[in-house]
Formats: sequence, structure tokens, C-alpha cells
Amino acid sequence: MSDFTLTKDADGVAFITWDAQGKSMNVMTREAFELVDSLVDQALADDEVKGIVITSGKSDFAGGMDLNTLAVIREEAGDNPAQGLFDFVMGGHRILRKLELAGMDPKTKKGGKPVACAINGTCAGIGTEIALACHHRVMTSNPKAKIGLPEILLGIFPGGGGTIRYSRMVGAMAAAPVLLEGKMMDPAKAKGAQMVDALADDPVAAAKEWVLNAKDADLVKPWDAKGYKMPGGAPYHPAGFMTFVGASAMVNGKTQGAFPAPKALLSAIYEGALVDFDTALRIEARWFTHVLMNPSSSAMIRSLFINKQALEKGAVRPKDIPDQRVKKLGVLGAGMMGAGIALVSAQAGMEVVLIDRDQAAADKGKAYTEAYLDKGMKRGKVTAEKKEAMLGLITATPDLDALKGCDLIIEAVFEDPGVKAEMTKKVEAIIPEDCIFASNTSTLPITGLAKASVRPEQFIGIHFFSPVEKMLLVEIIKGKETGPRAVAKALDYVRQIKKTPIVVNDARFFYCNRCIIPYVNEGARMITEGVSPVLIDNAARQLGFPVGPIQLTDETSIDLGAKIARATKAAMGNAYPESPADDLIFWMEELGRMGRKANAGFFDYDDKGKRTGYWKGLQDKYPLAEEQPDLIEVQERLMFAQVLEAVRALEEGVLEDIREGDVGAILAWGFAPWSGGPLSWIDIIGTPYAADRCDQLAAKYGERFTCPPLLREMADKGQSFYGRFDPEAKSAA
Repeated sequence: MSDFTLTKDADGVAFITWDAQGKSMNVMTREAFELVDSLVDQALADDEVKGIVITSGKSDFAGGMDLNTLAVIREEAGDNPAQGLFDFVMGGHRILRKLELAGMDPKTKKGGKPVACAINGTCAGIGTEIALACHHRVMTSNPKAKIGLPEILLGIFPGGGGTIRYSRMVGAMAAAPVLLEGKMMDPAKAKGAQMVDALADDPVAAAKEWVLNAKDADLVKPWDAKGYKMPGGAPYHPAGFMTFVGASAMVNGKTQGAFPAPKALLSAIYEGALVDFDTALRIEARWFTHVLMNPSSSAMIRSLFINKQALEKGAVRPKDIPDQRVKKLGVLGAGMMGAGIALVSAQAGMEVVLIDRDQAAADKGKAYTEAYLDKGMKRGKVTAEKKEAMLGLITATPDLDALKGCDLIIEAVFEDPGVKAEMTKKVEAIIPEDCIFASNTSTLPITGLAKASVRPEQFIGIHFFSPVEKMLLVEIIKGKETGPRAVAKALDYVRQIKKTPIVVNDARFFYCNRCIIPYVNEGARMITEGVSPVLIDNAARQLGFPVGPIQLTDETSIDLGAKIARATKAAMGNAYPESPADDLIFWMEELGRMGRKANAGFFDYDDKGKRTGYWKGLQDKYPLAEEQPDLIEVQERLMFAQVLEAVRALEEGVLEDIREGDVGAILAWGFAPWSGGPLSWIDIIGTPYAADRCDQLAAKYGERFTCPPLLREMADKGQSFYGRFDPEAKSAA
């Protein structure tokens, strides 16, 4: 069996059916593309064929390109990988251009065979680009189906003609948000955005009908017709010029120049609009190759596509443990975290028991799900039946006996070891002996909490990030006695709620908070040195972080930072490193400037809670230095503060898999996504440079920048992290 097959019906319609063998979703490979080329030739050469319908043999249409193909092509190209990639991309353009022209006479534009695409389900990436090359696109009317060009989210852009075709179809102004945001659209929105031409309950039948009735004029794309003008105006047209100015401003406003792909995409549209269509495709291929050759691109693809998918599919799941899917979940504590956990679990179809100290508190936690569903109903995303069914899955009660029959408990009570220990003992006396018990603590060591359990091998950490329903990552923490079934249970549960898991070993702050806290503290330290908070936050944003460390502190609350500092100091005693950052946080706490929640923190806020600017009172205690540091210096301090903790976590065995270190950093706190994560970033700049820079920063700013022994050893040997630790490379070897 092949990934594509060609059949012909009695009416003379040829069907090219995409059904990638051994895969749940159709993905394009080099071999499959070559097969498409051959089948298109056959269909066009067959005099009995009146037209072509391209469709899928699966429930969805396509999931995009197999990105491993690009890595193989680079490797095969040897000393000239750019030429190899460019040639491959141009080969794809040639195939889709053949499909688009469909045998028509070059001069008269007549005599071609109509080609329609029947999109029976979700369609992304190269699948959408194939559809755009067809003369007519019919999509299922099922609102659950989605279509789009999400490549920008992986550090690349649509390079199979999608950028040029779509921008020429709707104009740069309309195309820019679709291409630059990479959002998948439901059928109705896709039709409104001209991504598809028609909707039908049976897209194959509708596509066939269109093919049998198509006229020569229906086959000619706008850019192949005489007198074509780009909607909204070309760059040299006054209106078009302003469009590109606005698009450029939008790109730089959102990316701060940190991401190479959006700029390349806009350049391809701009330069392509100045020339004929075939030359524009060549320009797109050159920019696409340029992005693929950028180390940022391969790092993003590796972390946000290959490694993320591997973790979601159970790459680190203990072997030989049977399915541990959760049927009945108990959530202890109906505060914001517990309520969020109950929400996502009910969404996944689990029976949930939500426990709090009294009925009113438990009901308030359940009301969180009801409010969420009400918002969904207003947007047309949730039906009354779905709301009733989901709320019916959640039992809100103060009665611990309701936990009988649970196979997983997640404790989300107050961050106090004593309170957690008391709750653990009470609940373990009620739940089944084989029930796994998890704590949602964000800072307290799991091994210590497990001491209250009579079954420590069944005790584990499941650390959610707030807000639970929006954050994509879940951090699973193994205590010293945590057994493999508990790990499997946690991983299977995270898969059920459709989030990405990482599994780490127990240590103070685990992995994510261990890296986030130095980021926040380094920003605070700089304020005490007289560095402008504006410079600090903007330096971070220009690195690709969603928010700077000063703003992040306000968002998460200043008193939380103070509590963490005090608890850490109490636990570490004399080993606790004194920091000027603590002095600043404690001072802000004394002033009652607790951050956004208090409408006063490092920022001033208006009555509606909107930031109005940085609080000028900071300078009363910490005057601005007359000479501000260099931007790069500020950025490297912020980066190294985090990445060195990631290296130490790997060195100490907290991280067992470098994929988790990179994916976790991006999804948990938005670590410079363009870099692929902290360990990928060191690979980009090189371990020798990283070690030298550590020495310089340590000499100037202190021991926290001391080069970890692992990094020093790797620098001396000229090693990279993915060269030494990549599990995929090891398994391939």
C-alpha cells in the first residue's frame, strides 16, 4: 500500500486519495510527494479523466509535513545543506504548480482539467498548501474540523506556496494575521477568510459535482489571469505601501525582532508582490530555506514539535505498566488551583469529587467550571447539554467519604506541610489501597510530603501552572520512594486532559520554579543596582519572553515572592544565599504594594486594574544609575540566570531527559521560544562561549554565575547538549 492511490469512477473523475500508512494522521514525506507527482501526471495524461478530486482516506485530511524529512535532506546534502533544502522546496513548488495549471494551454489558459480538494476533516500545513493549489476547495461543515497554516508556531512559515498563494488571493492585509498567528479556523471562518470555497456535509460528492461542471474560466487562478492586481494594492501602490508598513509594525510589535520566521514571511510576501507568480514562488523558497538554515528554526521544530509530541506520546512513561487511565478523581481543595483541576478533568470526561472545608467553599469551586462553560456558551462553543453533562461529572462536597472509589487523588490545599500531612492521613484512611495520591505543591519537596503517607511508593507530585485550563504544561515530580505505577498514572492522567507532561526528580522548587525564580530575582537585583525597570523588562521581551521579570513579579504577586524567600531561608538556614532582591521584595511587601492584585506594585494601576506605568517611588530607595548597562549585558544576565539552573538540574539528576528541560521551559514560563529552550540555547551559542561568559559574569556579578562543572567539561571537549544527551540520537545509534 502507498500513501497515495489513484482510482477512477464511471463518470471519468480521478480520485487521488491520501492515506499515510501506519500513521493516524496524513503527513507528507519526500517519497509521498514524489508519488503525488507521478499520480498527477497519470491523471492529466489519461484522456478518459475529466477532472481530479484530492481527498483523504482518514477521518482528517492532513497534519502537515513530516518535519524529520527536512533534517534528512539537510544531512544528505552534505557540505551544501541550503542547496539541498532549496532544491527540495522548489521540487514541491513544481508539483503543486503542475496541479494548479492542470494541463491548460499556457497562452489561452484553456484545456486544463479541473482539480478540486475535498477536505473531510482537519487540515494543516502542507495539506492546506495542496488545497490552495487546487481550483476549488470543499470542506466538511463539521464545526469540529479545523484548517490553517500553523507553521509560524514551529519557527518556520508556510513554504510550500501557501504564503504566496494566500497573500495573492486575499491581499497582504487580510493574509498577515492568518499567516503570522498560525491559528486554525473552523469551516465557517475558513470560508469567510477564503481559505476554502464551499462547505458540505459530503465534501467528496460536492467536489466531484464541481469538477463535472467546471468551465475553463473556473480553472484560472487570479494571478494567472491577465491584468491581475493584488487585493489591497501592491507594495508600490499607495494603499499597498501602507499595508506593508502596518504589517511590518505588527510583526515587530508582537515579536520584538526575536523570531526570524515572521520577518522572513513578510519579506517573502513583500518581495513576491513585486514580481510574477513563478518568481514569487522562488523568492518564497529562498526565504524558507533561509529560515530552515537558522539554528533557531531547527531548535524550535525539535522542541515544539518532535520532542513535545514524543513526551505527549509517553516517551518517558515506565515500560510494562498497564493502562492507568483515571476514571474517578478526587480533588482536595476547591480554591483556584483545585477548581481549575476539576474543570480540565471534567472536560476529559472524568468523574470528579471536589472537596473543601464546607459546602459553600466546595460549591464556589464548582462554580468556576460553570462560569467557564457560560463563557463558552456565549461564544457558541458550548451547548446547554454539554454544560449540564460536565457539571454533572463534578460532585462538590465537604464529605471525605465521597472519595471512596477514586483511583487518583490530587491534593491542592494550602502550601503548608502540616496541613498537607493531616489531609494525606485522613484521605488515605478512606480511599482504596491502590489509589495514587498526588500533591499539587509548587515548592515543597515531594519526598518530605510523602512521609505522611502509609504508601509512599504511591505518592507523587503533579504540579499544575495557573490558570490550569490555559497552561499547557504539567510537571510530574518523583519522590525518592515514588514507584513506576504512580509515574504511569500521572502521565496517563496528563494525557487524558490533553496537556504536555515532564517528569523530574524531587528537589527544592523541582525544575520549573527552580529556573523561574532566578529570572525574577535577577531582574530585582538589577533594580537595586539602579538599572531602569523599563530596560530590564524590554530586554526580556526582546529576547522573546512574554513578559519581563518585573512585570512577572507583579502578575504573580509580590507577597508570594516574599513567602517563598522566607520559607527557603528557613529550610536552608546558613546555606541560604543572601540577596538584595529579597530586601527589595520585603520592602515592597511592607509598603503594601503586593502587585496587580492590590492595584499597586512595581507598576501603578488605574481603577480598572490597567497598568499605567512603572511606579516612580522605586527610585526613592533605588535611584537610577546615571549610566545604564548595555542591552546585551542585561539580556545575558537574565538568560544565564535561568539556563545555569537548567544545567545544574541536569547535572544533579533532577532532569533525566534534556527534552523535558527545553519543552518544560517554553511551555511553563515562555522561555525564549525561538531558542528551543535553555539547553538548546547553549547549543546555539556553543558551550565554549557559554563557559567563558559564565566566568566573566561571575567575576563581575557574583558566584551565582559560576560555570557548572558539567558545562565546563563539555566546553573543554567541544560538546553540545543534544550531541551528548539527546535520547533520540542514542536510540538511533
